[in-house]
Amino acid sequence: MEGTRSLAALTVEEIRELWSRTYNREGKPDWSHIFPYYHEDVVFRDSIQEIRGIEEFKALCGRLTDRCQQLRMKVPSVVHGGDCVFLQWEMTMIFKGYPSSTIYGATRLGLSGDGRIITQRDYYDLWGDIFDNIPWFAKPYRRFMKKKFG
Repeated sequence: MEGTRSLAALTVEEIRELWSRTYNREGKPDWSHIFPYYHEDVVFRDSIQEIRGIEEFKALCGRLTDRCQQLRMKVPSVVHGGDCVFLQWEMTMIFKGYPSSTIYGATRLGLSGDGRIITQRDYYDLWGDIFDNIPWFAKPYRRFMKKKFG
């Protein structure tokens, strides 16, 4: 398929650089440089939703762009082996009128036979990471979590 790229052919450093560029430091994020690495039948899943197909995935990225004033991404580690890539990340979301929130997570990218991303599964603690940034709520939330689940 014309305009597609194989993630399998990239080094760990090239993958880290691509995903670090996903979120710029001045203004809205731009995912356009990574879309060619995705298969048209990609399945994306996280703790909130499941999205099927590249057009739905692009729409999801657009909604996140609209919600945030700014996003920052740090990718401390990448592991690439066979048809799988794991990324550890720290995403800081900046909203108008609210404190910034840093979400810590990991992503598993499954590669198709042609090296494009066919599955993406993001793992993170959305509410815990957001609540930790609300001073009057962080300690009671963590006490509750420890009491009920710890």
